[in-house]
Amino acid sequence: MAEEKGKNPKGAGKSSFDLIDLKKISDVLPVKPGSVVLDLACGRGDYSVYFSEIVGEQGLVYALDLWEEGIMLLEKRIEKQNITNIMTLISDAARQIEIDDYSVDMCLMATVLHDFEEAGQAEAVLKAVKTILKPNGCLAVLEFKKCDGPPGPPKHIRLSEKEVDDLVLGHGFKKGSSVDAGDYTYLLTYRSLC
Repeated sequence: MAEEKGKNPKGAGKSSFDLIDLKKISDVLPVKPGSVVLDLACGRGDYSVYFSEIVGEQGLVYALDLWEEGIMLLEKRIEKQNITNIMTLISDAARQIEIDDYSVDMCLMATVLHDFEEAGQAEAVLKAVKTILKPNGCLAVLEFKKCDGPPGPPKHIRLSEKEVDDLVLGHGFKKGSSVDAGDYTYLLTYRSLC
């Protein structure tokens, strides 16, 4: 997301990873050995590391964020754990995603779509995601349930499942599944239409 130089993007440093039921989301996400995954607005990369184990040496995980400190933390973790299948990218997803068109099997947006929407950037990000996904590729949107927190953002910023559908479906996607991903979150999947 476009931010002033030296200023962290909204939500930087926060992660929903410890709040979700990994078994529930793993059962519905089409990630397997050899998959190419984009963890969009990855933060410190908890989901990236998780998916790197699934995709294995034949697969690749792109970990993209505008938050340089988060990417640096992930790079230290990658080096420490000798992970070879995560490629980090510091980039503003609302401006450009520097990944080849039609090359990604799945894009995960974990509790970040509400931030893009609040910043008026959701349309640009979804358009970019559509371009990099393979035909029939998966967009997975994990969001906080629309109720009072914490954890998570204030209720007025959160997106209901219908609000996510309204944002995504107009960009060449068809609805897939809806899963309760834990006490605080839900997961929606969409398939990229050719």
